[in-house]
Amino acid sequence: MTEQSRARFRTEARAEQPDPVLLCLLAAAEHTPGPDPADPDDLQGPPSVDALLAACAAALERHAAAVRRAVAERAPAGPEETAALLAAVLGGRERFHGRKSDYRRLESSLLPDVLRRRRGLPIMLALVWSAVARRAGLTVHGIALPGHFIVAVGGPAGGEEYVLADPFHGGRLLDLEDVARLVRAAGQEFTPELLTPAQPLDVVLRVLGNIRTWAADRPEHARTQLWATELALLLPRHPAQLRLERAELLVRTGDFLGGAKEMDEYAGILDAFDPDAAAKVRQEARAARHRLN
Repeated sequence: MTEQSRARFRTEARAEQPDPVLLCLLAAAEHTPGPDPADPDDLQGPPSVDALLAACAAALERHAAAVRRAVAERAPAGPEETAALLAAVLGGRERFHGRKSDYRRLESSLLPDVLRRRRGLPIMLALVWSAVARRAGLTVHGIALPGHFIVAVGGPAGGEEYVLADPFHGGRLLDLEDVARLVRAAGQEFTPELLTPAQPLDVVLRVLGNIRTWAADRPEHARTQLWATELALLLPRHPAQLRLERAELLVRTGDFLGGAKEMDEYAGILDAFDPDAAAKVRQEARAARHRLN
């Protein structure tokens, strides 16, 4: 991703109504692969960011057109029929779904790859459902349950009738007991507040968190964790701990002085409320500088 693209990410994140689809596409541009040296026909290299955005917008519009045709044919009378229609089109004919193995693949968190493979993590499939539905004139909200992302078809934000569906399982309808089981599986108890529609920036932060978690389990992908952390830091709201994570990743990827400098800056923040933790961070900074010797 170029500095221009990162500036675009930052600007969009601070828009009055940020677009999570655009932000996820700009994030995915960080990981667009180059040409495959084993494929003599792959000489083009990575597409430009604008080409990537255009291709993904065209894919979403194709799926939305399929939904619009189905709506014209069936004229769904309420949210349950609308959810069944979306499941038939997106989960059925278009084959968007997920499997347990998708949790082990970085591509499952990258929107261009999700659109290409039609497979991904629950949050990415929910994002596809929401984006396609909006283009088709339907109302679908993402619901950020602990440990699993689903959608509400209809209007929970305005108190209107709605139903819940699970895009990861092809759009299977969920009742409240189904939702409670999902929440309990994540170690929490269900409360109605959990059905509040997810805010766009919270969706993006969770997507980047999934990428960071995937990379953290694979030390050879420290640079992937670094760019996901750096993008999360561009969001107007993010955990302060990300600053230390970035500093540590700079050290892991060889920027000892840069990482040490950021550790010292973070320690300055900790001084006011956790001096012991600040001292430990400064010790890490000294150790990073010693690695230059």
